[in-house]
Amino acid sequence: MLLLKQILGDRKPEVSGLMISEYVLAAAIHGRSKVNLSSLLMSKAYVFAMMFSLLEYVVEIALFPGLKEYWWISNLGLVMVMIGEIIRKLAIITAGQAFTHLIKLYHEEHHNLITHGVYRFFRHPSYTGFLIWSVGTQIMLCNPISTIGFAIVVWRFFAQRIPFEEFFLRQFFGSKYEEYALRTPSGIPFVK
Repeated sequence: MLLLKQILGDRKPEVSGLMISEYVLAAAIHGRSKVNLSSLLMSKAYVFAMMFSLLEYVVEIALFPGLKEYWWISNLGLVMVMIGEIIRKLAIITAGQAFTHLIKLYHEEHHNLITHGVYRFFRHPSYTGFLIWSVGTQIMLCNPISTIGFAIVVWRFFAQRIPFEEFFLRQFFGSKYEEYALRTPSGIPFVK
């Protein structure tokens, strides 16, 4: 652990802050009894990606320390992390009880079509925020391999998830959702 502290110095990779703050926010909105850690979608692939990111950081700082000295790149990543975090939290707060981390297969009474706030700009602003946040974490760490990897993996996850989720949204909200989808982009590049 001391070696890790010496290698990382004051720059600590922060990849779990989003999940912790979302857990607290979800518990505040839905009640603690309805939220558990599995509802935050912490998959094995996600944990593997975080571990690979940390490994990349440690190896690169040990073998190529100059690669981690581009503070303007790191600061750009920090700005992306903050923007992604703000977009995602605004989406969660705006949707309130209509927001969950799990795709709803059945319409529930409190499940409303949200089209105001950040939802005016993106149909899936929480996904937009997460994509920006996750790539930003890797840019902040100056991790070139993980930056590309996170961008591809997160984009692919949402590109597969959005059509599945929207199938049910069209079932729940019919023509209202169709009109909304026509005028509002998904928020994920190249995903209609």
